[in-house]
Amino acid sequence: QVQLVESGGGLVQAGGSLRLSCAASGRTFIRYAMGWFRQAPGKEREFVAASSWSGATIYYGDSVKGRFTISRDNAKRTMYLQMNSLKPEDTAVYYCTASRNYWGKGTLVTVAS
Repeated sequence: QVQLVESGGGLVQAGGSLRLSCAASGRTFIRYAMGWFRQAPGKEREFVAASSWSGATIYYGDSVKGRFTISRDNAKRTMYLQMNSLKPEDTAVYYCTASRNYWGKGTLVTVAS
């Protein structure tokens, strides 16, 4: 079992930055690929970024490439999402997931224009 808790969301102006964190509990955390998804009001859940357990393989959704950076610290059981150059269309609830088997409850990011 893996429990995930996101933090770091909030209100930011367009062009600003935020860093999200996902704290995990569970002894097998380091064995899971981890990722971020987001869901805006009235829209389907969208892939944002993913990292292999080692961090050596990383993927990004097209809409965030070049602006967002995913990273993880397995010793701290924490994954991060550094979000730069934020746009109003980045407004969503951001969820962290472990291999899409486990999900956090999400953290809200609101980008004001």
